[in-house]
Amino acid sequence: MIYAEARAQVCEVAIRMWKAGLVVGSAGNVSARAPGSSEHFVITPSSIAYDELTPEQVVVVDEEGDLLELDDEEFDRAPSFETPVHLGVYAARPDVGAIVHTHSKWASARAVARAPIPPVVDEMVVYLGGTVEVASYASSGSEELAAAVVDALGPRSAVLLSAHGVLTTGKDLKKAFKNAELVEHVAQVVTLATQIRGAGLPLLPREVIEAEQQMYEIVKGM
Repeated sequence: MIYAEARAQVCEVAIRMWKAGLVVGSAGNVSARAPGSSEHFVITPSSIAYDELTPEQVVVVDEEGDLLELDDEEFDRAPSFETPVHLGVYAARPDVGAIVHTHSKWASARAVARAPIPPVVDEMVVYLGGTVEVASYASSGSEELAAAVVDALGPRSAVLLSAHGVLTTGKDLKKAFKNAELVEHVAQVVTLATQIRGAGLPLLPREVIEAEQQMYEIVKGM
């Protein structure tokens, strides 16, 4: 099986994402760059529940999103509907090695409300790069959504998708998944803090944000 280890890792993270309650059913998706290739990507299939997912069902696509045709495997399943978004991020961000897209509750609530997550918690700047912005709305799986996500993501590691969910990136699958967990945690903290204090949470001092953004550039590559 081509890219067997990478497909097993994507499957493992997808199941972990589901078990952590960051998605339900077959929602969300996980992908990674195929090792040793700049043109191949490993991504979860469409419409297969994570409690049934196996590494063999994880698919491989090229940079155009087309399934690889392999003599020794039957690809009778489609790649994730959000493949264009993943490919758009990979094309724009050579430093990204993996992507996790979830529908976690607190982050998704902010995505529905079009409410960015401001830099009010230290670790979010160090690990995510700063504010988690909201991408402009576009239809799921569309090239328009891919462009909106790339624009709102910028050099950071997380972005909210309007009326949808959250996408996180990382050097590898481990980092991308940890960032997904962090976004959900920070989204909950910020939302609860807003309920306590009201609008206008105090941001971290500018000099702290700038210093932590410098740390982010180092940490994201480790």
